[in-house]
Amino acid sequence: MSTSQTDDESRLAALGYKQELKRTWSGFSNFAISFSIISILSGCFTTFAQAWNNGGPVAISLGWPIIAGLILIIGLCMSELASAFPTSGGIYWWASKLGGAKAGYYTGWLNLIGLVSVTASVGYGATAYLNIILGTFFKSYSAGFMGGDFIKQQFALFLIIMVLVTLINLYGHHVIAMINNVSVWWHVFGSAAIVGILIFAPAHHASLNWMFTTRINNSGFSNHSYWLYVLPLGFLLTQYTITGFDASAHLSEETQGAHLASARGIWKSILYSGIGGYILLLAFLYAANKPEMVNSIDPKVNPFGIGSVIEIIYNALGGGALFKFVIIITTLGQLFCVTACLTSCSRMMYAFSRDGAVPGHDKWKKVNKNGVPANAIIASAIAGVVMTLPALWKSSAGVPTAFYAVVAVCVISLYLAFLIPIFLRLRAGDKFTPGEWTLGSKYKWMCTVAVIEIIAISIYFIMPTSPIGVPGAKGFNWTAVNYAPLVTGGALVFLWIWWHLSVKKWFKGPIKNI
Repeated sequence: MSTSQTDDESRLAALGYKQELKRTWSGFSNFAISFSIISILSGCFTTFAQAWNNGGPVAISLGWPIIAGLILIIGLCMSELASAFPTSGGIYWWASKLGGAKAGYYTGWLNLIGLVSVTASVGYGATAYLNIILGTFFKSYSAGFMGGDFIKQQFALFLIIMVLVTLINLYGHHVIAMINNVSVWWHVFGSAAIVGILIFAPAHHASLNWMFTTRINNSGFSNHSYWLYVLPLGFLLTQYTITGFDASAHLSEETQGAHLASARGIWKSILYSGIGGYILLLAFLYAANKPEMVNSIDPKVNPFGIGSVIEIIYNALGGGALFKFVIIITTLGQLFCVTACLTSCSRMMYAFSRDGAVPGHDKWKKVNKNGVPANAIIASAIAGVVMTLPALWKSSAGVPTAFYAVVAVCVISLYLAFLIPIFLRLRAGDKFTPGEWTLGSKYKWMCTVAVIEIIAISIYFIMPTSPIGVPGAKGFNWTAVNYAPLVTGGALVFLWIWWHLSVKKWFKGPIKNI
């Protein structure tokens, strides 16, 4: 055993755990899983319409760098905690250490709900692009598969994807590490190829003035509410795309030199994704030479849906080889992403179950002969499918309300989970003992900014995204409701009741197994 491995195991033992998972991941692999989950080839494509319809180019060209900068501050605060506490429990363990069992309990469940929903949303989002590929290359597919019902087709493909990534995760940690390493370069070179195509292939481009000043409001809400309500809803694009970076912390017990590698994995994945995503999004806007078609609700004019980035690419490139090439690049990127999401989710379930916090915890904390928590992987995948069931009902709002609701659940749950240990670290002040990677005195303003930003976005993303999704409004329809507050709020109420009736009597936080 190398000296570095001995040091890693000693640090883990000091935190109360013996080495059970195989510590074979390099620092690059640790960075790669967060970079893969952030996945600009996923979020920038699948939630582009949310920003286009709620703000327009301004929400993208100006909104992305501002929100990405705030997320980087959140990530830097988390990097300091990851260096101090390099365990698979990640943010749950940090909250428990700094705030006690109750703080850890709420943090762990919010984190787990968020990771299940990010796995579900990425997997479901990828199916729209896979549907296009199959319909393009196999002419009989669109009308023949599932009776030509697009919603059923998409859900069936979603189930196939979830089965596939579950099998990949079950095979072993070596395969997952290799896939994530390949994913990094696929995202880098794939994104660069798309940017190059959108710059040089179209005959006409949008002006820079249009890209940075144009406002669009397809939400149905009044233009008077543009700056205070509509535009912030568009920021979901950035906040959703750049999330899941806590994966670097969850894989700490499988990473060599985790006290530094996991900290760097968090902030570097945010920084590089923020820069790459911005360049990719500006290329989309630069290629948007027919915005009136992108805004059309007529399926004969715009078959891909109002605000869809696919419509922009189709108008710019036509339906030929370059268009197909771009769709294949993003679809494979999204499949890399959902594979990494399931890995992160299963490790969180494993760590939380190890401390007895999840019903049936004896099953979820088991590690198989391949060195992976197989039962936790399967349970995480099934939970993601269940959460996405409302997508089987077509939204009356004209946009994929169920998909955006799952996205909002992901963002709210994960960022609230991030907020708790960041706030507790701020409250601890100089009593906190940092690891080798530290913010120094800068933690004071950084943690403060992080807490304020998370509170603000959590309020906005539980709000209705369509007028007919407002209870009591004219034309109200349940299929247009943003069910994020029902899922997240309902979960919090349930957790509160469960805590007071039962959990506080037996849950004591992280349980040492040494």
